[in-house]
This record gives sequence, C-alpha cells and structure tokens, in this order.
Amino acid sequence: MNDTTLENSDRDPDYLDCLIREREAAKFLGYNARTLQNWRFRGCGPKFVRVSSRSIRYRRRDLIVWAEERLVYNTSEPETSEFEYVVSICEES
Repeated sequence: MNDTTLENSDRDPDYLDCLIREREAAKFLGYNARTLQNWRFRGCGPKFVRVSSRSIRYRRRDLIVWAEERLVYNTSEPETSEFEYVVSICEES
C-alpha cells in the first residue's frame, strides 16, 4: 500500500476491486500466504472471496480497509474490544 497503489488505481478503475491471488494479497500486506491462511482458519484477517473450495481471492480494497481499521497513533492508544478479541484469537497457536 504505497504510491504505486494510487497510481495503478488512477490508471485502472478496477484495480482496487479486481480479485487477486492469495500470494499477491500477502505481498500487498507485507505478510506471507501462510499467515493469511492461518487468519482465515481462525476467523480473523481481511475479508476474502471463496471462489471454490480450493480457490481464495482478495480485493485490494478490502485489504486496505482491513489495514486502515488497525491504524493507531501511539502504543498507549486503547484497542477496541472487537480488535482485542480478534488479536487474541490470532495469537493463539
């Protein structure tokens, strides 16, 4: 999520809404695909599209929204109860 994202969305109006593969979504967020798989299994992480039982896709718009919902200004900022719940689920391994 950088200036390239904005440039691509200016050139291609469907850039934010087209479906992308799991690896591309992971790279977009700065994680690996296994992390996204783990989040899906645990019921947290960004929204995704289940194309079939073995095919998962993401929209860049949903990835951006998911990341924006987690923005904080400092480490002492209180977390929302929903966020705390999701984090606790995701950190259990």
